[in-house]
Amino acid sequence: MSKPKVNIFWFRRDLRLEDNTGLNVALKSDRPVLPIFIFDSNILDDLDDKHDARITFIHDQLTAINKQLHSKKSAVKVYRGDPKKIWTELTETFDIGEVFTNRDYEPYARSRDKAIYEFLNAKNIPFNTYKDHVIFEKKEVVKEDGSPYVVFTPYSKVWKKRLQEHPFHIASSIMGYDNFHQLTADVPTLEALGFKRSTIEIPPNDLDEALISKYGETRDYPAINGTSRLGVHLRFGTVSIRKVAQMAMAKNETFLNELIWREFYQMILFHFPKVVDNNFRSKYDHVEWRNNEEEFEAWCQGKTGYPIVDAGMRELNTTGHMHNRVRMIVASFLTKHLLIDWRWGEAYFAKKLLDFELASNNGGWQWAAGTGTDAQPYFRIFNPESQTKKFDPELQYIKKWVPEFQELSYPKPIVDHKFARERCLDTFKQALGA
Repeated sequence: MSKPKVNIFWFRRDLRLEDNTGLNVALKSDRPVLPIFIFDSNILDDLDDKHDARITFIHDQLTAINKQLHSKKSAVKVYRGDPKKIWTELTETFDIGEVFTNRDYEPYARSRDKAIYEFLNAKNIPFNTYKDHVIFEKKEVVKEDGSPYVVFTPYSKVWKKRLQEHPFHIASSIMGYDNFHQLTADVPTLEALGFKRSTIEIPPNDLDEALISKYGETRDYPAINGTSRLGVHLRFGTVSIRKVAQMAMAKNETFLNELIWREFYQMILFHFPKVVDNNFRSKYDHVEWRNNEEEFEAWCQGKTGYPIVDAGMRELNTTGHMHNRVRMIVASFLTKHLLIDWRWGEAYFAKKLLDFELASNNGGWQWAAGTGTDAQPYFRIFNPESQTKKFDPELQYIKKWVPEFQELSYPKPIVDHKFARERCLDTFKQALGA
């Protein structure tokens, strides 16, 4: 029996049918397109929480895509396992002409894709990859000598200049195409994938014009609804970065700059993959972190005795989200007040954040610790009390997450601010030989 002739589109971090670069190209090809998604066991097996909200979110997005594809008498074929084994199975089941997918810049994804490329190449099957997750990638925004920028401001200026010279294109809806492989398939249940449904609520991927217009004025105040909450949607590609950037360009440059920061960190990770496990600035390798496990646990649970820090950690533990201003405060507190290695905090955020994005998480933590690109200098140490007075003056955010903060049951501060500040300065100076 002859195998069905198909081209394959591989969904990864682009879970949408709208303005999806690789999918649009695939649908213009000469064979029916079979969309697939692989729940990668190399990633899933490292997840501790069987109720991980991100898995529920991906599952729901695939189910929604399937409903849309039913009108085309098609579906997403969903697999769970090691990608190399899945691709072996696919080549045995189908006569594959070409494979289409969108690029991912994380080290694991790059090594996985290299292995799949080599496997398919040996079978004379082209593996076509496209830019979709960012506006500019790789060496599209670099210095005149071709080296990458490691400071944000000049990078952002060139990014904006390049955008004027090379405006992006938003693809038309794929629903106008009929070039799908005819298929009836349901997404496997969460239980079949080894997970259970999370009760954590995911914010909608609404592009709120009014909110984005006021973003510069509201984004630093955690008690108000002043941020877009689009992080999880950008992370999994359930919203097009081009559509978000289009609105930012029209409505608010501060918001656009945040999108550029995201791309800056993506390209730092691409050009300097060592940052995953190492300080970007190696001169900080000699910092003697205290790494007190009891203090780390108190930080994780939101029991440090510093209400703004504890509010942030409790918001994270409960919702999978933490306000961006508060992320900076809690990261500074862990690395500078407690002198706990930024990698500990980064790993905790990676477990808990719905919008966990390796590049931005790593960049943000190294910024806070003073070890990264464009870092917060080690001698600038956030004072939780003054941050509270400035950004939560009526204590609304704190009262929501730490209602007992004025009661005797609330823990005493884990460390005195003045003492912690001096200890941090001495530790970093010693490391730098100052």
